Amino acid sequence: MIHITRKEHFNAAHRMYREEWSAEKNFEVFGKCANPNWHGHNYNLFVTVKGEVTHATGYLIDLKDLKQIINEYVIEKLDHKNINKDVEFMAGKMASTELLTIEIFNQLKGPIEAHEGVFLHSVRLFETENNSAEYFGE
Repeated sequence: MIHITRKEHFNAAHRMYREEWSAEKNFEVFGKCANPNWHGHNYNLFVTVKGEVTHATGYLIDLKDLKQIINEYVIEKLDHKNINKDVEFMAGKMASTELLTIEIFNQLKGPIEAHEGVFLHSVRLFETENNSAEYFGE
């Protein structure tokens, strides 16, 4: 079994807050991330797939195909968007990096695994250089 990872990048804004809480409570829990004027990140996304190498081609999946899937199902929906307002698959969810990572995994699993013998292993999302979340579908 081999693991292949594709890195992509997107920029997006979000706000951490709960509508039912006061501004003070939101600031107490989320700090500057509760800014009512939003804040943004330059996200780095790492998508890892796994499976067996096809001897006819010498690879697991054509990386052009993997790039196209990631762009269609994730990047085009997130890049230069407000995660809280503009991203359908995040509707009604807290726009945390953790939940965003899980939802990105969910967006990619079906299209990636439609390729015979290719399985989505993990999605790792860096919100900052120092902070990231990784999800294995468990």
